[in-house]
Amino acid sequence: MNLHEQLGALEMGVDQLIQAVVAPQAENIPETSAETAAPHGPADQAATPEPVAQDAVAEAQVLAKDEAPAAQVQPTLEINRPAQNEITMTIGGQTVALRAEQIGQLIEELSNARASMTPEPPPGIPPGWRFVSTKNPVMAVQKQSNGDRLLVMRHTGHGWVPFTFSPDMVIQLYMLLTKG
Repeated sequence: MNLHEQLGALEMGVDQLIQAVVAPQAENIPETSAETAAPHGPADQAATPEPVAQDAVAEAQVLAKDEAPAAQVQPTLEINRPAQNEITMTIGGQTVALRAEQIGQLIEELSNARASMTPEPPPGIPPGWRFVSTKNPVMAVQKQSNGDRLLVMRHTGHGWVPFTFSPDMVIQLYMLLTKG
């Protein structure tokens, strides 16, 4: 998956999360009546179409500015595991149940997004870090045209995780793994 495909997939995932939170909130915003709306002639409507979603977002922003700061509480994220093969995520009172395939997709999307964010993860293993390791993972290796090696390993929790090593790093990895 190239960078543009990853960004497109990430944008779709973010759009779906936004819709899960914003759409129910937009339904609670009163519509502007025809009497209070600015009149538009046919020429104005053709030149500047205004989708309903933009109107709802604009009205929500105006309403949010008029409310007291105490009323502007950020939605919280709650994660629960009601069953072995299910996780529920609740954001702003909206709950979504995710199965294994959807969790894998979410992990992939979050991983792709996190890879481009700053600050980077810490260089050392943080104290108290919790993890699940995969013993003897399935692996695939591919030689790149510049001499680098692409190593893809299948982790039971993260799925397929790719790493690219320069020839010098391949030697260092070999020495590290065979060190007695």
